[in-house]
Amino acid sequence: MQAKKIESVADRDYDFREHLKTNADNGGQYRLSTISAAMLATTIFQPISFVVPRYIAAGLTLLAGRPKAGKSWLALNIGLAIADGGTVLGVNAVQGDVLYLALEDNERRLQERMNQLVPFDEKPACLHFATECKRLDKGGLDAIENWCGGAANPRCVIVDVFGRIRADRRKDEGHYDYDYRTASPLKALADRLGIAVIIIHHTSKRKDIDDPLDAVSSTTGLTGAADTTLVLAKGPQGPTLYGRGRDIREIETALHFDMARGFWTALGNASEVRRTDERKTILDVLVAAEEALSPTEIAKEARMKGDNVRQLLKKMVKAGEVVKAKRAKYLHPDYAGDDEQQDEL
Repeated sequence: MQAKKIESVADRDYDFREHLKTNADNGGQYRLSTISAAMLATTIFQPISFVVPRYIAAGLTLLAGRPKAGKSWLALNIGLAIADGGTVLGVNAVQGDVLYLALEDNERRLQERMNQLVPFDEKPACLHFATECKRLDKGGLDAIENWCGGAANPRCVIVDVFGRIRADRRKDEGHYDYDYRTASPLKALADRLGIAVIIIHHTSKRKDIDDPLDAVSSTTGLTGAADTTLVLAKGPQGPTLYGRGRDIREIETALHFDMARGFWTALGNASEVRRTDERKTILDVLVAAEEALSPTEIAKEARMKGDNVRQLLKKMVKAGEVVKAKRAKYLHPDYAGDDEQQDEL
């Protein structure tokens, strides 16, 4: 069977809508548009369109974080990189026009931030700001689409913050239905135009959450409507960007924020980066002690979980970073001169 090529999902959706319109015009009954498993198996789809490879694909992305966590700076970093075809989070962005709805800022503050990020004479002409926008159901959605229609190469729309333009909740409308309904128009717009739409939102103050992505404020209707959810979280070991989506692999990237420049840098996979940091913390504790310590004692001084310390100590012994002494205690190599206190391996 010859493979059938589909130029884009948007093209196929358009054909489907025309099919329904034709049925309606002919007075026909509504019929499902189906595809067989055999035809689906041989259909050749275009690759996923990334705007920021690994992090931002075409579609709706939800970026959430606590107030003052730096999510607006991160969004501005992303928008600037796309507009300039530059680098963000260690990857090259796909160049295009960007609309940044800075709905909690004014033009003076935006100028100050841009001056922090790049020299005054190097501002990209493809990055456009608006500090006001009507709610989506009151003309805001049409205004965004009109901007996209007038841009030479629309690539990304950033809404900072989503709460400023989402429709009001209807009377007797459930929270889940409200969240899903108000995010869906931007999802549909992104799919129809083949662009990325990023909406900035907040995370809750709850501390009993195991999965960082569950910290997004509101119901799962908001994350369910989005193609990708990114959460910027600050912990004892530094900020981390967590991500999960339909078109991206799961993300857990350790970040560093340069406050003077307003610039976010990706340090690498969080588990690998944090492991290095934790090893350094353990070694610092052992250097300060100048004697053998138990895993429990090390965990207390390092303010780490006991199980994590025990597992890491085993790896550090194999790597020669620490020395295991008798009585299940551990030494820094510099203080392991007394052979009598070393455990037999």
